[in-house]
Amino acid sequence: MHGRRDPPCGTSCSVARANHERALWHFVSFYGDPMAAFDATIAADPGWGLARVIKAVFILTLTEPGMVPQARQLLVEAEPLMAGAPLHEQAHLGAARAALAGRWREACARWDTMLLDHPRDLLALSAAHLFDFYRGDARSLRARVARVLPEWPVEDPLQPYVLGMHAFGLEECNLYPQAEAAGREALARDPRGPWAIHAVAHVMEMQGRHAEGAAWLQERRTYWAVDNGLAIHLWWHQALFRLETLDTAAALALFDAHIAGSASTVNLQWLDGAALLWRAQLLEADVGTRWQALAGDWADPVAHAGHYAFNDVHAMLALLGSGELARAQALLSACTERANADNEEMTREVGAPLMRGLMAFAQGDAAQACRLLYPLRTVAHHFGGSHAQRDLIDQTLLAAADTALGHALLNERRLAKPVTPLTAYWAVRIGSRRAAAH
Repeated sequence: MHGRRDPPCGTSCSVARANHERALWHFVSFYGDPMAAFDATIAADPGWGLARVIKAVFILTLTEPGMVPQARQLLVEAEPLMAGAPLHEQAHLGAARAALAGRWREACARWDTMLLDHPRDLLALSAAHLFDFYRGDARSLRARVARVLPEWPVEDPLQPYVLGMHAFGLEECNLYPQAEAAGREALARDPRGPWAIHAVAHVMEMQGRHAEGAAWLQERRTYWAVDNGLAIHLWWHQALFRLETLDTAAALALFDAHIAGSASTVNLQWLDGAALLWRAQLLEADVGTRWQALAGDWADPVAHAGHYAFNDVHAMLALLGSGELARAQALLSACTERANADNEEMTREVGAPLMRGLMAFAQGDAAQACRLLYPLRTVAHHFGGSHAQRDLIDQTLLAAADTALGHALLNERRLAKPVTPLTAYWAVRIGSRRAAAH
């Protein structure tokens, strides 16, 4: 299987190659524990440098600052093993080094070059796809997969996972009918594909199809809710569909059961909890002590600030929600001081002004919040995340805006989600402000 798909291989050990193939499946499917497969690959052939490189790349895709030293050590160990490796595997080392240094744009460009000659290199494709998402590069999310998808025969068992990745790229480029069709086609071939389930859920979220979206996730729950790395994020989507109906109690129940506490262990999971609580609080829900618990679960955000602006913003939400304004200010300062490489640009353009706007809102200065947040709507994609995730900015503006801005934002929202209870809720709130103003 490995030889049919991947470029020339630097190991002749069949056990290592089988473990590597399994590791790639874990990587693209999010099922199970990929670390065990990476370690088994290394153990089967300790001299195969790529085995350490793929483990390092996977760790880096978690955007978890506390794990960066582990990735760095793996690349140090891989270095002397790559001298006689195939050129393609040496190229993977170069891309991994760029990702380690925070040069995510360069890493994606290197992986893209590899894919031109080896379009079924699943390591290059999966890594680039995730870092495209973290960089907010919607065009590459779609186009990179589109360039290689025709080279994947439908009989390849991993082709539906690649098609699911394409579905998500289509959705982030606002090509909703095409995204839904691709996602459904992928799942018809393999119902376990979380990228495809996720992509169709996004389509339904963006179109305000909340009842259909909730049913979509519920019907496929056995395929994504157990032993899958996207499970918490898909529970977050299920909670968003509840918020669209104004059922904040049900959304918070999902938070308690599936997102809070020991269920979440890394930034990419904690941020879903913070984003959900913030939205619920905007709807005037009483979230109780959940903010304090979430802020306590979060790895020290100030100590780890500056690695990835998107994560830092959501850590800021947890601190603001729990009333820790001094730590929130310390986080903002640390982010601007420590950010480097691509993240420095993300922080300067989006992350820092967004954190300032959120802090102004938390402190009751609605006018300042609007002045800082409104201009970010056109550039917010530059710090990553999806349309659905970045909708937090619009919902905060709807809660803070004066009558003219609020009315304009509501007009825009009505075109996308004209009949949802959440849209009606914002219409009532903004209408009452307009009435009070007159």
